[in-house]
Amino acid sequence: MIGRSIAAVCGLLIAVCWAERASAQTALFEVARLIPGDGGAALENAAILVETGRIARIGRKGEIALPNGAARVDLGDKTVMPALISSHVHPGFQMGLGYFAKNFTHENIVDDLNRALYFGISTVMSQGIERGDIMFEVRAEQAAGRLGGARLMLSGRGLGAPNAGPGNAIYANFAYSVTTEDEVRRAVREQAARTVDGFKIWVDDRGGRAPKLPLALSRAAIEESHKHGLRISAHIFYHDDAMELAAAGIDSFAHLVRDREMSDELIALMRKNNVYVMPNISSPERNTHASPPPWLDEPSLAGLLRDTVSADVIERLRGVFARRDPAVAERARKSYEILKRSVAKLSAAGAHIILGSDTGLEDHFFGYAEQKELELMVAAGMTPSQAIVAATNRAAAYLRLPDRGTLSPGKRADFLVLDGNPLDNIRNTRRIARMYLVGVEVDRPALKAALLRRARN
Repeated sequence: MIGRSIAAVCGLLIAVCWAERASAQTALFEVARLIPGDGGAALENAAILVETGRIARIGRKGEIALPNGAARVDLGDKTVMPALISSHVHPGFQMGLGYFAKNFTHENIVDDLNRALYFGISTVMSQGIERGDIMFEVRAEQAAGRLGGARLMLSGRGLGAPNAGPGNAIYANFAYSVTTEDEVRRAVREQAARTVDGFKIWVDDRGGRAPKLPLALSRAAIEESHKHGLRISAHIFYHDDAMELAAAGIDSFAHLVRDREMSDELIALMRKNNVYVMPNISSPERNTHASPPPWLDEPSLAGLLRDTVSADVIERLRGVFARRDPAVAERARKSYEILKRSVAKLSAAGAHIILGSDTGLEDHFFGYAEQKELELMVAAGMTPSQAIVAATNRAAAYLRLPDRGTLSPGKRADFLVLDGNPLDNIRNTRRIARMYLVGVEVDRPALKAALLRRARN
């Protein structure tokens, strides 16, 4: 029956399978409202015909006849929209109150992917902190239908100048440390041979602790990545670096410029050269609060967090805000205003904004970070529709996933069933009543139970 969970289909207890090979029976879903994810108008009183996991037809209720042997699924007064896609994550490092390199295990990575799925995210792209074989093994198990959670895509092992790679000390030696063009090209070739889904470079000086990656080496990484058909993202900080990289052919910025507001000239160059950008504003926004922020107690978001992490972790998160020096928070607010203005300008110019949250930093939990990011993107000046496009259709386009990202004929039937309309209030993306992947309902209660068991151990 259509209500079977994907967990049952795949015979898995902990990891709910996104099941590339799973095949749901034909079903006609009827719902009050459908948001396509491409920026187009919502369709009221919608019907979605799903066959073998893909959308066959979309119309209004009564326009599509129920095929022989098909199931009719009445979703009532709900809203459906495409499942979310997150383009910047780092799974595997936090386990309970601990944030250590030793946590980077198969089991902990799968926990993060399951947590993302519980929050409505179907696909994530890990951005460059991928030591050893574990992440590749997880990706292979998912592709074989043996493992679930949000689908994992990989940038492999990224590169930077000496001591200029990933910021936290626990990531030491994760990235290639390069000083010559030959080293750059060799690194890209090694990762391309592992069939990575993209590549990542760290360009800035990490606050003065390291040299910047010279432009000649960035150009070599861009050229070599493109030679192997890979899109390449850059961790940036400075406006001047962004200008040079946008002109050199970079495909995406893994952060906003942070030393100043992004100029009209830079945004025009990004538009001209199709440079995508991941705002990643939910992490810096945390630093602006010297007391627990309102979003920490927003019922839907707080409820999802309680469903997926332990009470002591939430209590620590709350305590961090209470202990922050107000002067430090005020300086962070001034910096954050720069980011908000850049988001507003990028959106107004029609730049290619995609959902990216730097998810997986300490207490920056999978799924939770993305849902908060959507709210902050809207608060910064995007419309709810623009934020949804950034988190669905445009993210899929950047990651070269032509079979997902919108609800339209031929696409995978990956969608969220929501208790409210996110076009009215973006927070309604958190009010998840159900989730479907390839037309099969995800067993969210089983996910919740498994995540909480792990959190309490």
